[in-house]
Amino acid sequence: MRVALWLLALFGVAVAAALFVGNNQATVTLFWAPYRVDLSLNLVLLLLLAAFLLLHLSLRTLAALFAMPELAKRWRVQYRERSLLSALVDAQLHQYAGRFIRARKSALAALQQEQALASSGEALADAPRVRALGHALAAEASHALQDKARRDEHLRLALEPAQELSEGVQMRAARWALDDRDVSTAWERLEALPHGAARRTLALRMRLKAARLAGKTRQALETARLLAKHGAFSPTAAASLLRGLAQELLSAAYDPEQLLRAWSQLDAEEQRQSDVALHAAQRLQSLGGDVEQALQWVLPVWEGLMQRPLDLNESQRVKVIQVLQAGLQSAPSLQGSQWLARVEAAHKRQPNDANLQYLAGMLCVQRQLWGKGQQLLEQAVPKLSEVSLKRQAWRTLAVLAEQRGDEAAMHAAHRQAALL
Repeated sequence: MRVALWLLALFGVAVAAALFVGNNQATVTLFWAPYRVDLSLNLVLLLLLAAFLLLHLSLRTLAALFAMPELAKRWRVQYRERSLLSALVDAQLHQYAGRFIRARKSALAALQQEQALASSGEALADAPRVRALGHALAAEASHALQDKARRDEHLRLALEPAQELSEGVQMRAARWALDDRDVSTAWERLEALPHGAARRTLALRMRLKAARLAGKTRQALETARLLAKHGAFSPTAAASLLRGLAQELLSAAYDPEQLLRAWSQLDAEEQRQSDVALHAAQRLQSLGGDVEQALQWVLPVWEGLMQRPLDLNESQRVKVIQVLQAGLQSAPSLQGSQWLARVEAAHKRQPNDANLQYLAGMLCVQRQLWGKGQQLLEQAVPKLSEVSLKRQAWRTLAVLAEQRGDEAAMHAAHRQAALL
C-alpha cells in the first residue's frame, strides 16, 4: 500500500512538472555589458540544480578526504578492540578445554592489545576491568600450570585496577589457596571479602572447606547451617553434613564441661538427631561425666525407638542398648528410677526383640534375678547381630553357670565368647 501511494505521488509530481515546463514561456535575461544573454527559465532552473548537486558532491568529497586519517585511526582502534575481545574469549575457551598454556598466551595477548590502545591515547572506557580480567585469566592458567610465582604476580596486578572485580578475584585466590592446602591464606582471602560477598553461596562453600581443613569445627558447623538455609545442598546431604560436623564438635571435647558447652552450641534440631544424641551420650560416659545427663540425652531416641521402631537402623538400636546398659550399670542408684520401668515396658511391648531381651536380661542379672536373667539372655544370644553384645551375653551366662556350679555350661559359654 505504501509503495502504491509513493507511485501515485511520483506520477503527480511528474505531471505537474510537465505542465509547468511545457507551458512555461518565461525567460531570464542576463546583462553583462556589452552583452545580453537570454535564457529560458527552465534552463536556468536546471543549471541551478546541476550547480547545487556539483557543489554538494564536491563538499562531500572534500569532507571524506579530510576524514580519511580519522577513519584510519578509528579502524585501527576497532581492530585492536576486536583482537582484544577475541583474545579474551580464546583465553576463556582454552581454560575450559584444559589448554592452560594457550589460555595464558591468549590472556597475555589481550593485555598487550590493551596496553597498545592505552599507549596510542585511545584507552578503553572500561580498561581497568578489562586489565583485571586479563590478569585474572592469566593467574587462573598459571595456577593450573603450578606456576605459583606468575600466578601471584598476575593476582596482585588483577587486584589493583578494578575494585568492582576484587570480590571475584579474591574468591578465586581463596580457591587457589585451598587447592594448595594453604588454609591460612585462604582464610585471609575470605575474611577480606565484604559482608555481602562473604554470605554468597560460593564464598560459604569455600569457608566451609577452609574451616574443616583448619580444624575449626564450630565455624564449619555455622557455615554449614547457612548453606543448608540457602538451599546449597539437598535436604539429605545437608542433614548428613550437619550430623557429621556436630559429631566432630562433640568429639573435640576432652572433659565433661567442654562436652556440655559443645552440646549447648548445637541447635535443637541437631540435638534431636539420633546419631548426635547417642554420640554425645557415649562421649560423656567415656569422659566420666554425669550418667543421668547422658541418659537424658538418649531419652528422645529411646522414645522414638518405642514409637517408631523402623526409623532407627540396627546400628542405632545397638548404640541405644549399649548406652543404657553402661549408664544403668555405672549408676546403681538409677535402678529404682523410671528407666527400669521403661525397659520392662518396652520388653513386654516387643518380647521378640533380641536387643531388648539382652538389655532386660542384663538388668535382671544386675538386680540378682539370675533365673530370669539367664532365660532372657539365652533367648537373646542366638538372635543378636552385634558381636560385642553377643560376647558380653556369653560371658554373663558363663558367670551365671559358675555360680550354679555347672562347669560344662560355664566352659561352653566361655568357648562361645572366645570364638566371637
